[in-house]
Amino acid sequence: MKAETKRIKAIIPLVDKAKTYGLKDAISLLKKMPKLKFDETVEIAVKLNVDPKQSQSASIRGTVSLPHGTGKKVRVVVFCKGEEEKKAKAAGADFVGAEDLIAKVQGGWSDFDVAVATPDMMRDMAKLGKILGPRGLMPNPKSGTVTLDTAKTVKEVKAGKIEFKMDKQAGIHAPLGKLSFTEEALYENANALIDAIMTTTPQGGSPTSQHVKTLFISTTMGPGIKLDIAQFRKG
Repeated sequence: MKAETKRIKAIIPLVDKAKTYGLKDAISLLKKMPKLKFDETVEIAVKLNVDPKQSQSASIRGTVSLPHGTGKKVRVVVFCKGEEEKKAKAAGADFVGAEDLIAKVQGGWSDFDVAVATPDMMRDMAKLGKILGPRGLMPNPKSGTVTLDTAKTVKEVKAGKIEFKMDKQAGIHAPLGKLSFTEEALYENANALIDAIMTTTPQGGSPTSQHVKTLFISTTMGPGIKLDIAQFRKG
């Protein structure tokens, strides 16, 4: 506890909570904060001024390929049959199978980060809805994880493609890399992620950028640094 208190005291003077920061300045601040014994994840947190109960608002979701990846080794499982199994394995999928994998997940196995499936598997995958759904792991066409080209999807996910989605509190939280990344790499990843979020347009609605209330960047164990939203608005 003493070490944590000492760290917090060192952080407090660095961040002005009443100020909004430019992205480059905010990343520089993150780099100046006292380091922990593990490589913290850098994250973006968005608060939206919308009603998550409205169907149009609830559809705010999308994907983005981070230029420098997430810094995390992503374990991908692919539910498919026949020739697609060979293609998925060749693309780097960690686990590939059909009914056998479904039974394994039903038995409690969940040693993966992303699940991909071909359309013909979705009928059988329905029985995993209550298991994978709450964890955000259920394959979904909107996130590109239900696909006829599993090889392409596996390669994209392994290279740093992530999904972002509004939660029940009208917020969006997504990782953009590791604190050990260079400032330039974090800046490029953050720009790509924020731009993807801000330009997402829900079906029948207006661009997400018009609904953004606050935008913060932080590390796993660090304070949120408020970003200047104006720098990310288009036009």
